[in-house]
Amino acid sequence: MALLRPQRKVPGVEVAAVAARDPERARAFARKHGIRRVHRSYDALLADPELDAVYNPLPNGLHAEWTIRALEAGKHVLCEKPFTANAAEAERVAAVARAGDRVVMEAFHWRYHPLAERMIEIVRSGQLGKVRHVETSMCIPLPLPGDIRYRLDLAGGATMDTGCYAIHMLRHLAGEEPAEVTAARAKLSSPRVDRYMQADLRFADGRTGRIACSLFSARLLQVRARVVGEAGELDVVNPVGPHLYHRLKLRTAAGIGIEKLSREPTYLFQLRAFERAVREGVPFPTNVEDAIANMKLIDAVYEKSGLGPRG
Repeated sequence: MALLRPQRKVPGVEVAAVAARDPERARAFARKHGIRRVHRSYDALLADPELDAVYNPLPNGLHAEWTIRALEAGKHVLCEKPFTANAAEAERVAAVARAGDRVVMEAFHWRYHPLAERMIEIVRSGQLGKVRHVETSMCIPLPLPGDIRYRLDLAGGATMDTGCYAIHMLRHLAGEEPAEVTAARAKLSSPRVDRYMQADLRFADGRTGRIACSLFSARLLQVRARVVGEAGELDVVNPVGPHLYHRLKLRTAAGIGIEKLSREPTYLFQLRAFERAVREGVPFPTNVEDAIANMKLIDAVYEKSGLGPRG
């Protein structure tokens, strides 16, 4: 979904090689998806002179190491979210990126869809009046305790996986960073690994915020963003996967409006943006500065919950 399907619709982009710890798995993957070359290791893939960029979908705890290695090998990088295990790692990646001229994009695909642009446009337009509260959630059922998302050594936890989306949406809708995490409550799947997290935030201008996320909780499925202002309210269902289903509801003194936007995949918009950034230097919103800010807030939520940052 993230790369193989979208690349068919983006001229000039080809997934030309793949690597895995198990070469046979890589060969099977390549056969299934028509990928021309298989490398026996990640290092061998990075040494391939024909590759311009790499996609890093490794477990969270390996993002920093292999993104840095890719940059040092002269490759552009599309790195899966969350960017790293913690903010300190994000700073290290950013330092390497700034020292060179390669593109590093965090793969928050939701942000590149027209629905995201419309949400932000409404909040910035003043239609809601002075904003009082921003609330975002991403709760999904993933009751698989052996999955990498539940492994502390790989920087797992609900806040790292689904929570990084909720935090990213809240930050981009608010348009500034929260001043403080005022409360955070976690439910655990194992020591220090959260399966559910709820956190309350405060902004410098008095606005409040709340994020909720889970991989396994009573709140089985909720992917939503809500912005409450003095003159109206914005309520969006499924801003992360609008190609599957979405609904934007805007309530103001003028009435209630329902909007539906593009059903093209978020991943397609993201890959187009990555391609333009690599070829033409076009700016993009999920850059290393944004990634650092997101990881700082993730760390702050973990600190407030008592679990401590990952890594």
